[in-house]
Amino acid sequence: MSAPFSTLAWGKVDLSRYPNLKTPLPGPLSLEYHHRCTRYFKGLSSQVKLFPVAFESGSGCTLEDVDGNQYIDFSSGIYVTTLGHCHPKISEAVAKYARQVMNVHDFTTRIKTELVEKLAAVMPGDLKGYQFYDAGTAAVEAGLRVLRAANGKGELISCFYDFHGKTTGAVSLAHIRSQVYGRTRMPGSHMVPRPNPYRPLWTKPDGTIDTDQYIAFYEEYIDKGTVGDVAGFVLEPIQGWGGSIIPPDDFFPKLKALCDWHKILLMADEVLTSWGRTGKWLCMEHWNVLPDVVSIGKGFGNGFPVTCVAVREPFIESFEKISASSSYGGNPMACAAALASTEVIEEENLLEHAAFLGETADKRMKKMLVERKIVGDVRAKGCLMGIELVKDKTTKEPFDKAGELVYQKAFRKGLAWIPAGHILRMSPPIVMDEQTLLKGIDIIDEAIAETEKELGW
Repeated sequence: MSAPFSTLAWGKVDLSRYPNLKTPLPGPLSLEYHHRCTRYFKGLSSQVKLFPVAFESGSGCTLEDVDGNQYIDFSSGIYVTTLGHCHPKISEAVAKYARQVMNVHDFTTRIKTELVEKLAAVMPGDLKGYQFYDAGTAAVEAGLRVLRAANGKGELISCFYDFHGKTTGAVSLAHIRSQVYGRTRMPGSHMVPRPNPYRPLWTKPDGTIDTDQYIAFYEEYIDKGTVGDVAGFVLEPIQGWGGSIIPPDDFFPKLKALCDWHKILLMADEVLTSWGRTGKWLCMEHWNVLPDVVSIGKGFGNGFPVTCVAVREPFIESFEKISASSSYGGNPMACAAALASTEVIEEENLLEHAAFLGETADKRMKKMLVERKIVGDVRAKGCLMGIELVKDKTTKEPFDKAGELVYQKAFRKGLAWIPAGHILRMSPPIVMDEQTLLKGIDIIDEAIAETEKELGW
């Protein structure tokens, strides 16, 4: 009888073999495929424009490109393959339903029933109502409709530098500036600052961030900046696109109290932060705060396009008012991927492991904070990590050029990861072993040291 499959063993990387680079990067075949593809395919992300590699395969915490170069993955496909690439249990679950039944609209299926019952068992509090979608933005938009339906009001408040998607409603609540999305936000869309411990707007006499001042500003804004018709306050628990910005621990409890006082619903956009990424099913659990509405995505299906809107029991019937169903949401393959991902996280105690990796990364990065001249701040919550590069540690002036160089240099050393201007973002799979995590951070550290030297710092 074969030994039981271990996700953590499967996610372990042989560092005597990885990274394994056979050509200068990007390799010749990568450049050829990139050139052929981009004759027709436009609108690429900044990470592809900075490093146009063409990937061929992935396994666990590693990737291989078309030239045979092998990388350590610190991106998880942009926070998506939380359990690593091609996890056997998830791949088999999807394949089963690809052969059995692929789509029956929103009719009940056995696998959907099993998934919603599993969600009801692992979700905190009374988050017991669900609908499924195929993209994070679709889940966010549905969540916004639920807020209005449940509260009978129309206005929405979000925060500076949050990201909620690229459709009209989501963009109106995000920091995206482009006339192609419209020269104005949707009516009733408001934005306010949120606490950034490294770059606070309001501080106490001792220099620490003053979250009471933020809450006081929200109070004033609700009174003076809205028409008194606020349905919901929508924000990411930890900002992803904004640079892995983690709020102070007292912020969300105070915000929830403010929302409850004004009868405003709180929606946590957890497309990026949920399903083990930060060491909890929902990131909001770190602060013992129960949102009224939650959007879940990215790692929910470990790469298969499946997302979810979860609502508290008092608001379940709001789904009946918003035409909640969708063409692809809750199809059997999607439900199989989400259920398998959830079971793997439970069976392998991966929430605990993700938290351990975050603590390990934080300790290692704080060493960089002391030793590197251009590292202004580091942060980690589970496998959601960030390094902020600055020209001066006193003025905290952002160093975008350094960010590009560090990203490219680390990628050339065999680390696949995510840029964000002067903020370096990392989201390794939560199945990664400790030594591989430290190896990846060592590569980044080397790239930072080389960048400092190149730029004369």
